Amino acid sequence: MKQDDCYQLGEVIKTHGLNGEVSISLEVDFPNEYQNLESVFLEQQGKLVPFFIDTLQINRDKALIKFEDIDSLDDAKAIVKSKLYLPLNSLPELEPGQYYFHDLIGCMVFEGDAELGHIKEVIDLNGNQLLVVEAKEKEILIPLKDEILTHVDIPSKKVNVDLPDGLLDIYND
Repeated sequence: MKQDDCYQLGEVIKTHGLNGEVSISLEVDFPNEYQNLESVFLEQQGKLVPFFIDTLQINRDKALIKFEDIDSLDDAKAIVKSKLYLPLNSLPELEPGQYYFHDLIGCMVFEGDAELGHIKEVIDLNGNQLLVVEAKEKEILIPLKDEILTHVDIPSKKVNVDLPDGLLDIYND
């Protein structure tokens, strides 16, 4: 499985207890939809390796997971900071006009006729999703809000925005 064929589900953030359990930060819109997962891919030394789930408890955007064959604190420490992935084809179909955050990566951002740059990533800062837009020699952070993203055209890789007054001023030299 290649990383380009997957989306990031989350990241192992810490160990939990002495028997190999780990805490996961989930980076998805509807975490409870993943309650019945049987396996995930963990990034290990640049490669995606399948890990089978023994137990899984989801609480909001966090999860407690016990993987098969991860049976000690030392085993669990070895996977802390690993990113979790699932195949793109496992995502449910969306209604027209809806999109997944990973669909935004690479889209060009426009305010009116002005091209601002392309979306490098989507980040979450304390529950606030932000677009990281690579614009010439700087990065612009744009809140991911319906009132700001006025039109998203995934097939054309274009996003139109209506930025709050003064947002770009903080990025000018």
